[in-house]
Amino acid sequence: MTDLYNKIVSERGSLQKIFAKIPGFRGYQEMQERRDADRMIREYVVRLLKEQMTRMVAVEKKIISKGGIKFASKSKSAKLTFQTFIDKVNTAMPGYAGFFDAVKVGKDDLERLYQFDAALVDYVDKFREGVDALEKAQQNNEDIDTAIAGLETLAGEATSAYNLREDLLTGLSAGK
Repeated sequence: MTDLYNKIVSERGSLQKIFAKIPGFRGYQEMQERRDADRMIREYVVRLLKEQMTRMVAVEKKIISKGGIKFASKSKSAKLTFQTFIDKVNTAMPGYAGFFDAVKVGKDDLERLYQFDAALVDYVDKFREGVDALEKAQQNNEDIDTAIAGLETLAGEATSAYNLREDLLTGLSAGK
């Protein structure tokens, strides 16, 4: 069985040569690679966002345990908005149009998608900073309302930005 596996792996280069001769296949492979990259970016970002959510929950518990029950409702709302963003990124449609739409994805469209992806990665840092601010507010027992509101606003902004990315993808797949 190992010999068969080694033969298949060694012939993979030959298979790539055959695929290169099939019209349109190279474009299909590139699109699949883009989809894979999109999925990998989203999985990475979701993992980092979940880390920040875990931190936020831990800080919220400290706030409440020290008598900050009055912040529970606002904190719950901020967490819900944040979790909605995480879920949206996690379950989003795969990026970039399918094989038959390959011609409709121009360089400008791809550049715009890459800009959205870069912004998505930037939001991880913004959430980290927001949770840092909440943690500092909790430690100092001041401006907790402001820190929670900042996180909720950030989550809403991030969701709106991600919706624009999805609108671009929907437009590309519809041929607009």
